[in-house]
Amino acid sequence: MSEAEHLWPHLSGLMRDGAHVLPVRVYYEDTDFSARVYHASYLRFLERGRTELLRAVEVAQSNLHAEMDGLAFVVRKMSIDFLGAALMDDVLTVVTRPKEMRGASMTLSQEVRRGDEVLVAADVVVACVRGGRAVRIPDELRAALTLPDR
Repeated sequence: MSEAEHLWPHLSGLMRDGAHVLPVRVYYEDTDFSARVYHASYLRFLERGRTELLRAVEVAQSNLHAEMDGLAFVVRKMSIDFLGAALMDDVLTVVTRPKEMRGASMTLSQEVRRGDEVLVAADVVVACVRGGRAVRIPDELRAALTLPDR
């Protein structure tokens, strides 16, 4: 555990009920002229959620790339519903949960919430690649992200 993680243990969010939960505050830079969150800012929030999910299961993307010959995850497909608007200074929660695991890809279900209100819902398919080609998701990572049968 790094010094920052020791001092700020929830900086990267936490796992709760099979999902990763990440708090995000809305800053001026995230908004448009109306002080509402600009639609592309939600993509950044969702990316942070996916990155911190990996970190929560003790996999840093930089380590994957460095230690596994350039292994990386890339977004292949995203389906997103904008259901409500966040405002400057809102504290949001990005909820990320594994939905489906395939050979070289996985689907993650994500939500951006303000309290109990879902503002954005997305299904994101990420592909595991090395050298620009799809490769099987490593077994250790697959095991860490696979939820037990419900």
